[in-house]
Formats: sequence, C-alpha cells, structure tokens
Amino acid sequence: MQKIILSTNNVKKLSEIKTLLRDLPIKTIAQSDLNIGEAEEPYGTFLENALTKARFASKASNLPAIADDSGLCVEALKGRPGVLSARFSGEGASDKKNNDKLLDLLKNEKNRKAHYYCAIVFITSYDDPQPIIAEGVWQGEILSSPKGVNGFGYDPIFMDFKTDQSAAELSFELKNKISHRGQALQKLKHKLKILYGK
Repeated sequence: MQKIILSTNNVKKLSEIKTLLRDLPIKTIAQSDLNIGEAEEPYGTFLENALTKARFASKASNLPAIADDSGLCVEALKGRPGVLSARFSGEGASDKKNNDKLLDLLKNEKNRKAHYYCAIVFITSYDDPQPIIAEGVWQGEILSSPKGVNGFGYDPIFMDFKTDQSAAELSFELKNKISHRGQALQKLKHKLKILYGK
C-alpha cells in the first residue's frame, strides 16, 4: 500500500482529508507523525503555497505528498483575507480573532458575497515535474454574527447559498460533500484512482 504524507498539522483539516481518501489503496500519514514542521507560505497564490508545502513535506519524508492551501475571499475586500486567511488578525491569530476582524471590516458593507477557495496538489516526489492539481470553490456570503458550533476557521460566519446555513451548522458529512476542500478532494481522488488502479 502506497504511503502518502499529508502536509498539514491542522487536526480538523487532516480529518477531512483522511475521511475523503479512506477508500483508496493508500496509507495517509500526517507530517506531524514524522516530526516535520510547518512549511513557509511565502506566495500570493493558493496554488504556489500548496505546491511549496507539498514539496517541503515530500523532501523531508522521501514520500509522495498531498498539500492544500485554502482560504476565504471576500468580494468587498478585493479577495482578502485570501492566502492570509489563517493569519488575518496578525500575530497570535485565532479563529475568533480572525472572525471578529472580518465582521468589523464588513459592519457597514452591504455586499457580503464571499467564497472559500481550495487548491490541492499531489506530487510523487520532491522534484515531480508534473504535479496533479485540483481546485474547489464554495460560494456564499458573510453573516452579521456567528452561527453554529461545527467546523473551524470562518465557518460560523460563512453562509452556504445552497442550504442557507452557516458552514458551522452543517454536518461533517454534508460539509465534506459541498465544501471547497471537499470538491477539490473529490477531483483529486478521481485522479489518484487512475494513478493507483482503483
């Protein structure tokens, strides 16, 4: 069975990825299990950061790697917080601080359209010249106050257009089907099935 390293130390993100890939003939390993730290994310695009994280983990482990970079893009803020979603409120950022900052910036804004975006990559080795790339977009808008207790990040203030619920009100199973990461992983999974013959 092929071992693949998952380039993230985010426990909830790891759970989402492992759940969606569990029926493939692969064994996924968190980079933290091999004492691999976090990669730098120096770029202004999700794709470049995802590829950087995958290469970092693959080089450190000598294994194929999967990495994603994702975030929230708000129309009225010209795409911010974008690649800085996890660090939006600065040093010592937390989900609550990030949410509070975003709600404050939008308090007098009528246009609350936003979307989550995910770029996910798979590489067979550190210097793989042909990474497999998949992406997902989840459309919605920013609520005026948090709702729900599930999920993480901006989920309590992001309302999904299709269900009229916040991402934090959705079940784990439903979120995995419709979210940006869920969409990207389903596309990646299809490509990995071809690669690994299942």
